Amino acid sequence: MDELLRLDVTVLWTVLWTVMWTVKVVGVSVLAVSVTVELLNWLRRRYKKRKPLNEVLFFPSEVACVEHLLSPSAPHPCYCALPHGVDTSFSRLLRHVLSASSSLDLCVFAFSNTDLCRAVLSLRKRGVVIRVLSDKDYIAINGSQIGPLRKAGICVRSDGGAVYMHHKFALVDGSLLISGSLNWTLTAVQANMENLIVTMEPELVRPFVQEFNRLWELSDPARTLSNGVQTELERTAGHD
Repeated sequence: MDELLRLDVTVLWTVLWTVMWTVKVVGVSVLAVSVTVELLNWLRRRYKKRKPLNEVLFFPSEVACVEHLLSPSAPHPCYCALPHGVDTSFSRLLRHVLSASSSLDLCVFAFSNTDLCRAVLSLRKRGVVIRVLSDKDYIAINGSQIGPLRKAGICVRSDGGAVYMHHKFALVDGSLLISGSLNWTLTAVQANMENLIVTMEPELVRPFVQEFNRLWELSDPARTLSNGVQTELERTAGHD
């Protein structure tokens, strides 16, 4: 009897162990499948998030209200007569500019668009580092927004050479390039046939970063003054 009882106990433990092992294996398998699914979903979201941006914008842009972009925290909606909630080339340009979180480098021939100026000034208030390069002759055009930028403490430089600084590009956080024929003027946005390419392709962004830094150094007022003094000294040398 005792031997039979011991045999029954042994069989019972064997069955229980087998069941527990099966449950454990199944549980681990279910857990592994669940983790795998979550990992795949995470990778998919991460890839989607990091997918390089490539976009083309054509102008003239449809005229629409952009106040919701420039004043997102306003307590009341805008009631102006312009169409609202319309996605346009200009609104998409504003979104790209306003997406800056650390830096904005702007190299533009003429800058007189007040909405774009408001966007840049809002970035300044958020602590974004802003550098602006513009043509020395077109800084003072009618309606130029360079004055408000400088008044806000934004550093603006211009090339002292005789040739035009005819570039029109912006670099957002050093990783997003906005480049094309569009000047930052009201006429260019609303009346001219213009284009912009927006891209995060490193092979395209990197040369513009290098060119902006090169032009920025060349336009340093201290460098210009130093070169001017040096030229004057060379001109008068030997004529004492």
